[in-house]
Amino acid sequence: MSFVIASQVALWVALLVLGVVCMALARQIGVLHQRIAPAGALSLSQPLKLGEPTPEMNLAALDGSAVKIGGVRAGRSQLLLFLSPDCAICEALLPAVRSAHGAERAWLDIVLASDGEPQQHVEFVREKGLGKIPYVISERLGRSYGVAKLPYAVLIDEAGKLSATGLVNTREHLESLFVAKERGVSNIQQYLGQRDQRRVSGE
Repeated sequence: MSFVIASQVALWVALLVLGVVCMALARQIGVLHQRIAPAGALSLSQPLKLGEPTPEMNLAALDGSAVKIGGVRAGRSQLLLFLSPDCAICEALLPAVRSAHGAERAWLDIVLASDGEPQQHVEFVREKGLGKIPYVISERLGRSYGVAKLPYAVLIDEAGKLSATGLVNTREHLESLFVAKERGVSNIQQYLGQRDQRRVSGE
């Protein structure tokens, strides 16, 4: 009888110790979550620099409508998202793109861009429900921004100047471009680097 009581007491003690350990681990995870900043869109070699005027282009969308790229836009920014129907990551990003198209419509115009045979893209737009977002086919547009990997995004500000760029593999990457614009940097990595430098210098 005493053995059973002792074993039960030992089990309760072990359970309490396990609970304390779990609470300590949860606290440490919370601390790490606060210290680790979210990864932003990865910026690649870009022919244009932050703040430089972007090339103005007048292109035709797949539906025949006129789409102006760059230039002064009366209080509205423009996001160019380069993608491909054959890109699995691009497809996975589409829900975030549709969400941003609605949530950020007060200040942002989104344009989808690619190259290749138009018919493939027409089918892609229909299958993925992208009819409300302008979609242009232009190899020249991609070359002008040095697009080498997909999905790649370019954010142009209201004055037609380059605001932020980067590879956007996730919703967080896409949203980081908007944060970069608010911070006045080309990408989140640049902002974090500047912040770390300020900390080192004691500012």
